[in-house]
Amino acid sequence: MYFTILSFVSFLAAASCYPRYTTLIPNGDIVPNPCLIGLWQGVGHYNSSGGGATNEFGLDFAAAGHVWSQELCLKDSDRDGLTNGQELGDPGCRFATSNPGHLVAPQSHPGICEPIGSNKCAWQTFRC
Repeated sequence: MYFTILSFVSFLAAASCYPRYTTLIPNGDIVPNPCLIGLWQGVGHYNSSGGGATNEFGLDFAAAGHVWSQELCLKDSDRDGLTNGQELGDPGCRFATSNPGHLVAPQSHPGICEPIGSNKCAWQTFRC
């Protein structure tokens, strides 16, 4: 019983973080899943649902104080040749939570080098 309650409380704490972080990055709630059809809800994590190991974008986002900045936008966290802004649909780095209107559709995931398994992504140990 104690374990069940603790698990439920842990789940609620983890789930409450998701909406907050996705609103702080461009198109954070519609990042494409590079492994399957669908969306990657935990953008800063290797687990598509969030939680667990943090990917390179998640590390960079944390280092930036969880703020979308020009520097974070122009960075290529996953080293796949596209900036985080290009991948998330903010190629001009103009996103602000108060002004999300100029965004385009996200192209790919900023924390997972794509295409997975390619030569340019050989450094990445993550696999679907």
